[in-house]
Amino acid sequence: MRESVQAILDEYADLEARLANPDIHTDQDLVRTLNKRYAALAPTVAAARAWQAARDDLGAARELATEDPAFADEIPALEHSLAETEEQLRRQLIPRDPDDDRDVLLEVKAGEGGDESALFAGDLLRMYLRYAERRGWRTQIEDATESDLGGYKDVRVSIRARGRVGQDEGPWARLKYEGGVHRVQRVPVTESQGRIHTSAAGVLVMPEAEEVEVTIDPNDLRIDVYRSSGPGGQSVNTTDSAVRITHVPTGLVVSCQNEKSQLQNKEAALRVLRARLHQIAKDEADAEASAARRSQVRTVDRSERIRTYNFPENRISDHRTGFKAYNLDAVLDGDLDPVVQSALDADEAAKLAALAGP
Repeated sequence: MRESVQAILDEYADLEARLANPDIHTDQDLVRTLNKRYAALAPTVAAARAWQAARDDLGAARELATEDPAFADEIPALEHSLAETEEQLRRQLIPRDPDDDRDVLLEVKAGEGGDESALFAGDLLRMYLRYAERRGWRTQIEDATESDLGGYKDVRVSIRARGRVGQDEGPWARLKYEGGVHRVQRVPVTESQGRIHTSAAGVLVMPEAEEVEVTIDPNDLRIDVYRSSGPGGQSVNTTDSAVRITHVPTGLVVSCQNEKSQLQNKEAALRVLRARLHQIAKDEADAEASAARRSQVRTVDRSERIRTYNFPENRISDHRTGFKAYNLDAVLDGDLDPVVQSALDADEAAKLAALAGP
């Protein structure tokens, strides 16, 4: 740990020196980048300095105790202080996801179960919208295909924070482990004999990417326009305003039809395409990393069946973390923080174990 701490202190000192140099302030992009890194390191540096001070104090007390027994009385308290500062430092040394403060695009797709799955997809969408409302985030449904009974075959929503957010408080930081298969157990509205059925819906969460971060060559795009379908205003359903964009190199297809104009739908579809390309690059970077690094970056698998919503027992169970509660109605009404926190805690525990080594 000492090597990691020294490397961070050296980097912090280097950033401080560079930011004090007036010559670099001609490049505002560089200044913003350096300031962002400097601010990100500040809590870790404070924890490191507190740990070093506690370690020095304990060492001095032990040395003085050999000459004056009175100093020995201070050693237990100093040992306790050192243990506390070391634990705080370990938590600060956990690798942070650089995307944690980003906004997200969240998609819910009906899976096994037909109409019942589509209704459940609608329930999940409402849960995320209510959760976003509780946290003060802005939401907008970007694209949706409704089912006959009022649910969604698929729906995509953007979730954005208002202003700057604290560590672990951004939409991506709170929602990144929601991706995966969500299973529901209940009596469907189409079931006449009261039998409990199991169906599922899939959730995909992607951090939004800035235009400057993901370069898309217009020559790589095939853009088709068509008439919007489903609910909408007069102009939505009577003009060719819907847009479908195909990214030829990757085969990714994104469509958007909820906006009133073709230009708005094109911009919305490009935002989704940038987010997907950013996520692909992120996944490839993770895959190329060592096994140890992967365990630090992604300890909760977002591709597996992650959660079961049992309506008869009013129970929600997270299969990755062991979280279980009997307040499903409250969770579906947006009280999602305890469930989310269980995934964050499990991830942090795994990363702390990885830092500790074998």
